[in-house]
Amino acid sequence: MEISSAAERILASLLETRTGQQLTLARRWRIDSALASILREHGFANLDQLVARIVTGRDPALTEAVIEALLNNETYFYRDKLPFDLLLGGPLARLERTRADRKIAIWCAGCSTGQEVYSLAMSIADEAARWQGWRIEIVGTDLSRGAIERAKAGTYSQFEVQRGLPITQMVRWFEEMGGGAWQVSPDIRRAVRFEARNIIEAPPAPGRFDIVLCRNVLLYFSPEVRRLAFARLAQGIAHDGTLMLGAGETALGQTDRFVSDPDHRGLYIPTPAGGQVPLRVRVA
Repeated sequence: MEISSAAERILASLLETRTGQQLTLARRWRIDSALASILREHGFANLDQLVARIVTGRDPALTEAVIEALLNNETYFYRDKLPFDLLLGGPLARLERTRADRKIAIWCAGCSTGQEVYSLAMSIADEAARWQGWRIEIVGTDLSRGAIERAKAGTYSQFEVQRGLPITQMVRWFEEMGGGAWQVSPDIRRAVRFEARNIIEAPPAPGRFDIVLCRNVLLYFSPEVRRLAFARLAQGIAHDGTLMLGAGETALGQTDRFVSDPDHRGLYIPTPAGGQVPLRVRVA
């Protein structure tokens, strides 16, 4: 569907102003498919008509719906798989050896519809004997309220549960709801918490997390907003915590709040006062 360059710029400006995300030229192909259902629902003949209605400011609900539709909520269970193995064998193993109070807090920032959060919860539940007596809190946040509501419900289509989810875990941790829908078991849903929250806002409670995942989120931000996001992540991470970004993202050259983890390639740790990399307990 045709859209004028002026309308494209308005949508891009709206998204960045309200969310911090950039609608780059490489992502603008999504506009048609993302907004098609809104056009049908409201009877707009084209995207320019939709944008013209938005700029009047008389329909805040429509504006919110457009922003929600333009957000990138791409995710799936055990996305890339290797990061989950790395967390279990690296930072979580280190905490297991060193955390005397047996408490661990994990924050998944930009969690979308919840698959990453549930993947972590299932991985930990699969090793119940290892974590017996531990209190492990997993919090997922995302800007999209619609995505968070779906995450809280924990209900996914047949396609979504088959995308990345091993069959053994689907059988163990999901209940078939009929009509091709599957729901995460109550035990796993009780083990996690979700909040609608922008990454450039203050971190969620408890405020200091041992592990923070922010995967494939920062790449949609401008350098300025990315620096702010890193500052918020630093605010929410424990002094001995670990940050994991997406495979195509890095903290190096982007912020002075984090440095590379000397023990685990691709992970980052907070920059301590004085700029010296802290000593870490190496896990074999």
